[in-house]
Amino acid sequence: MLLLDLLSPLSAGINLLLVLISVFTSAFTAAVGVGGGLLLIMALAQVMPAAALIPVHGMVQTGSNVGRVVLTWRHVDRTVIAAFLPGVVLGALVASWLLVRLPAGVLELCIAAFVLYSCWGPGLPRRALGRVGVLLAGALTTLLSSLVGASGPMVAAFIKQGQSDRLAKVATFSACMSAQHLTKAFVFGMAGFVFHDWLGLMLAMVASGFVGTWLGLRLLRRLSEHRFDTLFKWALTLLALRLVWLGASRLAG
Repeated sequence: MLLLDLLSPLSAGINLLLVLISVFTSAFTAAVGVGGGLLLIMALAQVMPAAALIPVHGMVQTGSNVGRVVLTWRHVDRTVIAAFLPGVVLGALVASWLLVRLPAGVLELCIAAFVLYSCWGPGLPRRALGRVGVLLAGALTTLLSSLVGASGPMVAAFIKQGQSDRLAKVATFSACMSAQHLTKAFVFGMAGFVFHDWLGLMLAMVASGFVGTWLGLRLLRRLSEHRFDTLFKWALTLLALRLVWLGASRLAG
């Protein structure tokens, strides 16, 4: 228990619970394609100080997504990544000095609208899936990720439009999110956040997340394309509906 006490400013029991939750959320994303990140940030929000929530979540998600990339690297769409990365850099630079934020709730509703359109609408135009479209998607979602920590469904919905194979969707999404979450070290480091206090917990959650990723990918390889697509679409839809509820609650409050 002493070792668990040393992981973070939280209690030993909470640290252990978060390490176990990291296994589940990583396995969920690996198997279904999306959703683990939002489940994790919801859990962290119950026990973690607000100032630590997004930076710690970002670092844990970086490790989790890098683990998925390592295990699925053959399926990563490198063309998408090459166009997405410059957008990530641009979005991170804007986030590092942006002081004015939209009214609480608006960002969540915008993300939800895009995700629902991508799942149930006629699909994005071909131009949006080109190099410029991918670059803009990288910039916008990185900016949103630094502000609200909830851009994963938006990135997943975008990747869904351009990939037909389930492993390619998971691998490419993970590579995009790895780069995006890594920028939070820069953004929140510039803002003065002290990562050292949470380093032990972050490393433990990354390690347990790798185990979850391995388990989730084993399940993914047993799923048919049709079943994966159905699970992926409904996971995105449920996450979008949660964002609608959250955004509407914040606007009303």
